Order: sequence, then structure tokens, then C-alpha cells
Amino acid sequence: MEDKIIQFIKRYIDLSDAEADIVRDSSHIESFKKNDILLSEGEYSKNHYFILKGCVRTYYIIDGNEKTTEFYTENQSIVPASMVTKEPSEYFISCLEDCTIAIGSEERDLVLIERIPKLKNLIMKSDIQVRIHNQVMFDNFKSKTPEMRYHFLLDTRPDLFNRVPLHQLATYLGITPVSLSRMRKRISTKR
Repeated sequence: MEDKIIQFIKRYIDLSDAEADIVRDSSHIESFKKNDILLSEGEYSKNHYFILKGCVRTYYIIDGNEKTTEFYTENQSIVPASMVTKEPSEYFISCLEDCTIAIGSEERDLVLIERIPKLKNLIMKSDIQVRIHNQVMFDNFKSKTPEMRYHFLLDTRPDLFNRVPLHQLATYLGITPVSLSRMRKRISTKR
């Protein structure tokens, strides 16, 4: 699995064999089972995550109901707000599938950047991509109807429809599972 990390990095910057070995030696990779919780509400996070295999979601529990805010799949990073703010997490991060995840921390990142300075540039680019993605998703949620959000998700992340339970997709879209079912039926009859 370390080679997946190397392949991902090499999409953005060149790594010598020696640098690739440093990344491999520094990698902390763990396997998680479906339904494992990576972070609970109220916990402090010292880690960030890079999904090598599997699907992870973030969600809040509001008035006893789960509200999904994002799904993360292969080659996506999760930087919990708690890690940055040093405040307790307000949400949960859990595995929807069996997962293989590279786990990073500020300390590990600093050591790695010290040994391979050009990784700082990659981390900055990755941070910008995450921010842009989050802004696009926020804008879509605020400016589009649920049906438009559904179509956007279908166009941009069709794999989620085979990986994620529909009731979680519904909360992600900001609608009830019943509304999602009706919408899907209405859309399928139009085709």
C-alpha cells in the first residue's frame, strides 16, 4: 500500500528512489473494518487521513439523527477540523467499508518535509484542492435544488451510489430517504 502513496505523490512531484524509500519508511498505514470510528464527537484529533482503499464518511448527530457532510474514497485526504483548531470534534468520522488508510500527523509531516523539502509544495497544493472542493460542495448545497445536487453527485461521483447506503446519501443531499426514493423514481421514469 505504501506504493499507492508513492504513485499519488509522483502525480504531482518527482521523487528519487531514495526519497520514495523515505516516504515508505515514514508511512503509517492501518487497516480498519467497516463501521470502525476514526474520530468521535468530543474527541481531539491529532491525525489526518489519506484513503488508500475504502470509503469513509463524516457526519454529525443532530437531535438523534445522522447528517452526512462528506464521503471520502481512494486518494482523498481528510483533515479533521479538530486537528487544526485543537478543539474537540463536533462530528464523527467512520468507515463505510473495510479501509486501508495512511495516517499522518503534524509531527510526522514536519519530519518528512525536513527530509524531503519539496513535499511542502505538494501539501500546500493538496490543501488548496481540498478547500476548493469544499467550497464547490458548499456552493452546490446552498444554490442548487436537491434534484440538481443529486444529478451533480451522479455526474461527479457515481461510484457512491454503489458504495453508500441510500439513507446516508439522502442526508448528504439534505433530504429525507423517502424524498430521495421519490426523486429517483421520478427521474427513472423520465428516461
